[in-house]
Parts: sequence; C-alpha cells; structure tokens
Amino acid sequence: MYNAKAYSTAGPTSPFASTTIARRDPGEHDVQIEILFCGICHSDLHQARDEWHASSPTTYPLVPGHEIIGRVTKIGSGVTGFSPGDIAGVGCIVDSDGTCPQCRAHLEQFCAAGTFTYNSPDPHLGGVTYGGYSDSIVVNERFVFRVPANLDLAGAAPLLCAGITTYSPLRRAGVGAGKKVGVVGLGGLGHMGVKLAHAFGAHVVVFTTSPDKKDDALRLGADEIVVSKNVNEMEKHAGSFDFILDTVSADHDVNAYLSLLGIDGNLTLVGAPEKPLAVSAFALIFGRHQLSGSLIGGIAETQEMLDFCGAHDITADVEVIPIQKVNEAFERMLRSDVKYRFSIDMASLRSE
Repeated sequence: MYNAKAYSTAGPTSPFASTTIARRDPGEHDVQIEILFCGICHSDLHQARDEWHASSPTTYPLVPGHEIIGRVTKIGSGVTGFSPGDIAGVGCIVDSDGTCPQCRAHLEQFCAAGTFTYNSPDPHLGGVTYGGYSDSIVVNERFVFRVPANLDLAGAAPLLCAGITTYSPLRRAGVGAGKKVGVVGLGGLGHMGVKLAHAFGAHVVVFTTSPDKKDDALRLGADEIVVSKNVNEMEKHAGSFDFILDTVSADHDVNAYLSLLGIDGNLTLVGAPEKPLAVSAFALIFGRHQLSGSLIGGIAETQEMLDFCGAHDITADVEVIPIQKVNEAFERMLRSDVKYRFSIDMASLRSE
C-alpha cells in the first residue's frame, strides 16, 4: 500500500480540497498508472453532492473521476498487455466477477458484482474506491485500455465516459451512411454524439434550444440544426429519423422527438433527467417506435471506440484546468459554461 495525492470532498456542501489517499500496491495482474489527465463528468457533480442518494448514496470522503488517461509506471508479474511507459486509459468500471452472463457477453457494465472506479466498495483495501482526481491509480489489467498514439491526451480523457456513452447506442443502432440521425442537446455528451455519428457516415441533425449554437454544431459535424422550440422547424422532420440520441438531463418533452421517428425508429436516452419523463403511448404505438436507454459499454466495446476515435482523429473538445480550479469548474458546469468538457491536468496536483 502507498499514499497518493488527491482532491476530495467531505460532504455534499463541502468544497474539494487537497488530501492523501491509500492505493494498493500492484498485484500480479495489476497496472499502476500515473494519471496525466482526468475529465470531469456530470456524474462527478451528482455524486459529490449526493444527488443520487436514493439509488447510489455517496460515501465521504469522495474522490471522483472516471475519465482517466495516464502513463503506466509499474506492472504486475502476470500483466501481458502493458509495459511501463505506455499511455493507458481507465473508464467507469475497474472490476467485475468475469463469470456471470453479463461478463461472458462482454457487458461488464451490467455485472451485479462490478466495481465502479469511485464510490464503490473496494474489495482490496476496504472502504470505497477512489477515482481519477488523484496522481495515480492501480487497476486490474482487464479494465485498462490502450490509447491510440495520435490522440491528444487531454481530449482523449472524456472518451472513457462521454465517448463510450454515445458510441455504444450509435453502434448498436447500426448508424451509418444512408441513416438520418438526430442528436438532442449539444453539451458534453451531445457534442461527442455529433462527432461520432458524423464519422459513422450518417446525416446528422442537432436539436438545440439555443440558436447561437448553430455554427458550433456545423463545425462539429452536423448537417442540419433545428431549434427545438420552433414548431415549424420540428414539423418539417416529422416521421423521418432512423435514430435519435437524447443527451439532455433536464426535464423535456420526449414525445416531441418520438414523433420525428420513422417506422421502427429508435430514440435512446443517455441523459438522465431527475424527474420521470411523461411518455405518450400513442407516440410509441403509431410508427412502432422504440424508446430505450443506454449506459456505457463493455470493455471490448470501449476499446473498439478508442480505436475508432484513433482512426478518425476524434477527441472531446476540452478546456484544460488545474485541479485547484475544480470547485469553480463544478459551478461553471451547472451553468453550462464549458465547451464542452473540462479536463484536469494532473501535473497541477503533483506540483502542490
């Protein structure tokens, strides 16, 4: 066991502050990683403020972070896929039982015995796991990813959550050339959805409540932009979409988008509104529409996503910040004052 520098919060209203946490020494199949960048996910804010108490209560002190890019510093004797000096990534999960039907189907994210990167029971040291707002981490090799050498590391960090969260449903829906795809919302998830759908070859339409986002949407790869508050613009697209990716976490009318689907069209939620959405049965029945949800992806699919992003030179648009500005970043994130993701430069932590 060794000590690592980190930033933690002591309670739902407490600011983040510098601390020291325990990390396990690398075991036979473990990889030790010096963290270079860690993205800030909206889930970090929810967990820090215990806003998911009913389903996932927060244990304090909390060290968030599951969008991790770093350099391998040490490996266990049984590790075969990584060597010291390699650039590696860690996402939302760091362990699973490996034997359940979900794991055998390469859907480790649904393993009932899975271990999340932070705020999850730690089977090695007791207590809970600590995430990427720290200078290092130790993870089983099975849950460590190879990062394409051409990708900007700060922008690659959010791929480990925002990237796979949007890639997985697009891939599963068979999005590609000849398909018309809608992306609802142009934030941290939405901007990745646009980039990926465009790279798949689809015709991409962005739905936004902000007309001033048009130029940015086009820059990211959108073919069309629809201001969702404009009824006439919405009606022009009625019954025409093969797939719609809904990335909005605020309360909104999902029926307005279901009506835009073609026959057998699918609308998949990746945003998580706090209140239940009201869904009209008729919006589903007429057109045989499907409403579904998607989490992240399994380990194999996440590696596939990283390789795809490497081949198409896709990273998140990020604002790089020192860890000392993490409290300010959380407040700005609540105001949607970031394009489109914060990425923490962990050199700032090591310099403390």
